[in-house]
Amino acid sequence: MLQTLKNAFKIEDLRKRLLFTFLMLIVVRFGSQLPVPGVDPNVFQSLFSGGDAMNFFDAITGGSFEQMSVFALNITPYITSSIIMQLLTIAFPKLEEMQRDGQEGRKKIIQITRYVTVGLALMESTAMAIGFYRGNYLTKYDSTFMTGLSIVLVVAVLTAGSAVLMWIGEQITEHGVGNGISIVLVINIVSRIPSDMTTLFNQFIKGKTIPKGVLAAVIIAAVIIATVIFVVILQNAERRIPVQYSKKMQGRRMYGGQSSHIPLRVNTGGVIPVIFAQSLLQTPVIIAALLNKGNGTGIGSKILRGMSQGNWFNPGEWIYSIGAAVYVLLIILFAYFYTSITFNPLEIADNMKKQGGFIPGIRPGKPTSDYLQNILNYVVFIGAVGLSFVSLLPIFFNGVFNANVSFGGTSIIIVVGVVIETLKAIESQMMVRNYKGFLTE
Repeated sequence: MLQTLKNAFKIEDLRKRLLFTFLMLIVVRFGSQLPVPGVDPNVFQSLFSGGDAMNFFDAITGGSFEQMSVFALNITPYITSSIIMQLLTIAFPKLEEMQRDGQEGRKKIIQITRYVTVGLALMESTAMAIGFYRGNYLTKYDSTFMTGLSIVLVVAVLTAGSAVLMWIGEQITEHGVGNGISIVLVINIVSRIPSDMTTLFNQFIKGKTIPKGVLAAVIIAAVIIATVIFVVILQNAERRIPVQYSKKMQGRRMYGGQSSHIPLRVNTGGVIPVIFAQSLLQTPVIIAALLNKGNGTGIGSKILRGMSQGNWFNPGEWIYSIGAAVYVLLIILFAYFYTSITFNPLEIADNMKKQGGFIPGIRPGKPTSDYLQNILNYVVFIGAVGLSFVSLLPIFFNGVFNANVSFGGTSIIIVVGVVIETLKAIESQMMVRNYKGFLTE
């Protein structure tokens, strides 16, 4: 990784792109420290200190949600709108046709995604502002007009902050390196690591005798390193299905006869199934926290507390483990669902048949489609189980040892996946420039 970055800085164009990306990330972190006018950040910090109910959102926003800064919504509205557009593309033939129109069609879909993002940000910020007012989190005013103006100001600032982050992400994609939206998400997650490491140090190492302190440090480091290595393997693992192309005569030349393969990634859905599952589980927890509910002794309150990450494996409350079981089930379901809308075995089988390709031992057409679907089901299940393990491992240690940190398995999956993709993007740009230099000579 370091060698790749070192070689990239030797190329002027790539160096400018890397510096531009770095400057944009500085702007992101600066905006994450600017508080929203009319909101008391101390109230939200005390709200977070009560448990892990919002740790996931605090992690992906880089602490912006806890501090209630202008970037509190982060790029989650854009991610949600992108997922919605992917689903709508399958449901509406007009959008599917637009996606197949090439560059112009994709530009139209991106433009629609922007409008949907602003609409979602406006809805979320409005709901949050009203919830803040009802929870007495906003600055009090004597007049109704000033109170209404304060709510409008909060809505405008939060919506504008989300739109600005979307613009920054697109600028990084165009003028920087890698996927800008993913990089913005990663820098927010990474910014929380120092505080999490400090929390772990103060809780398990500081004040302990040397043998116990060293043992705790070794265990923490081993768990983090092992998780990262496992995620790297999971992200790069793939099942390669061999494909043979038949020879055919065109004019006086013989074409075809090459061997290739169809790469099926084990983690076909990436981090999307985890984000879907965690967002779905955390939604009632956040609503309950904003309404000051969920602190009772009833079963409903216990289940809400169990959905918070740190309580899933609390030895004293077995009912909390229900959240872990539901979490794993949702990850598996969303992994199959997302793969089904992004990978079409029937379309791949038809394309192979048109190009004279076939899988050795499998007849072209529907048998090939059925074979690909069976292999895909097997591969997706392995990837979903791997995602569940990585997601639950840090949560398990949080619950058993009461390590209250926001940097969990989901964060590791996002960071590792984006770093790998960004390095591949840098290497591909370096390779293109090397070929250009060879051709010009």
